[in-house]
Amino acid sequence: MPVSNASHVLVTGGTGFIGSHTVLELINQGYKVVVVDNLCNSCEEPLRRIEKLAGLDHKIPLFKLDLADRDGLRAVFREYAFLSVVHFAALKAVGESVHKPLAYYRNNIAGTLNLLEVMADFGVTNIVFSSSATVYKANSDGSAFREDSELGCTSPYGRTKLYMESIIQDVVNAEKGWNAIMLRYFNPTGAHESGLMGEDPMQIPNNLMPYMSQVAIGKLDKLHVFGTDYNTRDGTGVRDYIHIMDLAEAHVAALKRLPANQGYEVFNIGSGSGQSVLEMIDAMSAASGINIPYSKDPRRSGDIDTILCDPTKAADVLGFKVSRTLQQMCTDLWRWQTNNPNGYAKQ
Repeated sequence: MPVSNASHVLVTGGTGFIGSHTVLELINQGYKVVVVDNLCNSCEEPLRRIEKLAGLDHKIPLFKLDLADRDGLRAVFREYAFLSVVHFAALKAVGESVHKPLAYYRNNIAGTLNLLEVMADFGVTNIVFSSSATVYKANSDGSAFREDSELGCTSPYGRTKLYMESIIQDVVNAEKGWNAIMLRYFNPTGAHESGLMGEDPMQIPNNLMPYMSQVAIGKLDKLHVFGTDYNTRDGTGVRDYIHIMDLAEAHVAALKRLPANQGYEVFNIGSGSGQSVLEMIDAMSAASGINIPYSKDPRRSGDIDTILCDPTKAADVLGFKVSRTLQQMCTDLWRWQTNNPNGYAKQ
């Protein structure tokens, strides 16, 4: 049975890029948040900055544990009565997953199984899951992906997301009272407008925008543009970008829908428009005032021309639409990068 006095939201992976910005938005919306994170690719500092931005007079509860630690997880559930869970915790580097598939399957899938089993034991049956557009099978015509588009993955990381979705769906179908929303992200970027919070890759960034911002500030020599002969308006790949704070707001919209008892639902979260790599370079150059150097390199295996989101369902059902522009994404990202050249590390 659901916990009758439940009042908190558990956020797994709540110190990461997307998780921390969502924690801030949840607190700003009046939710009581508890964070579980093993800090393998993050640190505690985002929570300290959230406390400052939200004007909290107390520390956000943080449990430094891995979802593989079932006993530790059960102790958290014994201490707090949770209404819902927002599940971010996972390894997420596509390239690394190709070289370390077992680590990704063990961490992402086994961790999710532990979480779901502990949730069931404590009667917590509402979950928002952090999924990805990588679950879709690549299309060749550049059409926008809908929630009913064909699924298929090209990396172990993508398959873990797809399998995790399937596991959650099976639980919802098998057990009464469960409600689950899968949010399939496209390309989150930007930072909090204060410049206090942003993406802090522990290694050389895997994604275009954090890599580009580190080139702009001088930490990396140049940007590599992989492929200039795609069937796009300027020959470079086109992707759908979304501001991190828009994405955080989407999680709040999903969380508010869970009590409606809709069972299992899937929503794409993106802007519905696409920018090419060269267009992103121009936008970031304008925001930073720096002419970002780049080289034209061969295509990477597996990359495709265009990946776009059809955001219609999220707008119609969740009432969610992006509100921030490409200029805001780049301006906020540059403010974060210049204010925090070493990320969350002490300056």
